Amino acid sequence: MKTAVLTDSTSYIPKEIRENLNIHMIPLSVIFGNETYKEEVDITADQFYEEVKHRQLPTTSQPSVGEFVELFEKLATEYDAVISIHISSGISGTFQGAVSAGNMVEGIEVYPFDSEISCMVQGFYVLKAAEMAAEGKAPDEIMAQLDEMKKSIRAYFMVDDLSNLQRGGRLSSAQAIIGSLLQVKPLLHFENKLIVPFEKIRTRKKAMKRIVDLLGEDAKSGEPFLASIIHAKREDEAIKWKEELEAIYPNVEFSISYFGPVTGTHLGEGSMGLGWVKK
Repeated sequence: MKTAVLTDSTSYIPKEIRENLNIHMIPLSVIFGNETYKEEVDITADQFYEEVKHRQLPTTSQPSVGEFVELFEKLATEYDAVISIHISSGISGTFQGAVSAGNMVEGIEVYPFDSEISCMVQGFYVLKAAEMAAEGKAPDEIMAQLDEMKKSIRAYFMVDDLSNLQRGGRLSSAQAIIGSLLQVKPLLHFENKLIVPFEKIRTRKKAMKRIVDLLGEDAKSGEPFLASIIHAKREDEAIKWKEELEAIYPNVEFSISYFGPVTGTHLGEGSMGLGWVKK
């Protein structure tokens, strides 16, 4: 059985890696006024962060069911099955779109997987699925492995500026004003598929240290982990952080990724995150 692996753009797996590992991608979009840009196709993260400095905050949209159907039908000419891994169903309808489309196509078995998370932490599932698919593993075996990974996946995000969360309706104006005055850097995480506050921390430095401590609680076992530093246009800071973390945790393999246009719309420039999973 030949199995394809599909993800959406919010896993932010670089194009060359997707091509090397035969990973297919369906994009979400950002909408500035009447202009729609498919992320990772029409607009890069850097272009997006430059654009939002001069324009009103965009809205975001998921792929249509029709786009999923078209892609699944195309994959059906070459594959017997597709593992379709997507951004948390609690914050986007993308996963449900894959489910609906999967019930509409013939000639290919669709296995939708709700990552219950986003960004490169979602990408960990995708990379594992691609590795197993290349080895010829059956879809059920791949899905079982993804469910097993879910037990050890962790991710924490620090928002530098509360205004995007407030403007996007994720935070009340009063909370945003109070947060700004107190320099609160909310530490966020995914719980029951939703982004919720984990802790309120007063400074950026303390928030990042708290994330490192949380990694340490898991990594102290000495078991091998994969981890990704995720940034919103803070590459220099991410590189420095990676060097510091590698010196502390030799059993953790670190990479650097980013918050792209869709996630960046809600979190804003300057956000930082760290996610990890047992190898």
